[in-house]
Amino acid sequence: MSKDLILITGASGCVGQYIVHWLFKNSNANLLLWVRDPTKIKSINCDDPRIKIIKGDLREAEKFSSTLQNVTHLIHTATAWGDPERAYKVNVLAVKNILSFLNYQTIKRIIYFSTASILNKKLEPIPEAFNHGTEYIQTKAICFKQLQKHPLSNKIIAVFPTLVFGGKVNQSDIFPTSYLTSGLIEASKWLWIARWFKGYSTFHFIHAADIAYICGILCTSNKQLIQKTISNEIPKLVLGQAPISIDDAISSLLRWKGMKRKPSLPLSPCLVKFLIQILPIKLTKWDRFMIKQRHFTHQPVTNPENFGGRSFAKTLNDVLNVSALPKSKKRKKKVK
Repeated sequence: MSKDLILITGASGCVGQYIVHWLFKNSNANLLLWVRDPTKIKSINCDDPRIKIIKGDLREAEKFSSTLQNVTHLIHTATAWGDPERAYKVNVLAVKNILSFLNYQTIKRIIYFSTASILNKKLEPIPEAFNHGTEYIQTKAICFKQLQKHPLSNKIIAVFPTLVFGGKVNQSDIFPTSYLTSGLIEASKWLWIARWFKGYSTFHFIHAADIAYICGILCTSNKQLIQKTISNEIPKLVLGQAPISIDDAISSLLRWKGMKRKPSLPLSPCLVKFLIQILPIKLTKWDRFMIKQRHFTHQPVTNPENFGGRSFAKTLNDVLNVSALPKSKKRKKKVK
């Protein structure tokens, strides 16, 4: 019996490398890594016989059509943002083009990566994502909608990561550092003022290692999803831990840095609106919509515990620990 062939797009990115590493260590499948620059992959040895590299642009799937015919699983993490035209070609057109070269009889499961930002609390797509979203948000919303009617829709599972941590702040890890983890250093610099405010917004987060576990289990086991869906609807998994408030997040960072909390001024909607008016900040319609939301929570959310596993970073304190965010050095009291 031939081995599974798992294709991972965006394999050199933060989430991509965690997934590749998990599959390499926890399965015997052959791994097909689609990247533009193979030298960026540090999490595994790409010279291993189980590893095969596709070097090229996602918009050129026809160059690899014969190879794609043999793929048994696809984990599509690659994405584009910034330039609207490129984002549409990569995030929408290229996805459908890649799927067109898969063999319906061979492909077993497709894990399509989107973003939790396009869903409401009940995991339903929101109109604002189509109307006011950035080029990244809009193209993700459009692609997911189109995939619902795709011939391979019955083999697709859509995952919607929340805020993603990964790697180390000092970039000393074999894994790339996610944008959110990189931002911990900058966030720490603003704690001196943040400790004077109390925020009530809530959000989810998840570590890339936990995303990798979920994707790995979905590709290597026969576990069925326990999720009620409308007939012919693609299953949706919002990847995240239990919600945490901004106030709790600030408190965790303060404790980590050995700083004391000050009497806090509540960040009410009126105060936020006032600050936006007096500060030199340019906001898009999407920015204003997100500010009005306040709470970025979903029900249900999925993490490794849903698949019988144990989360790598279940709490923000776990995240701070594995990210190697420096703690403030405690001053030793002088002995007279």
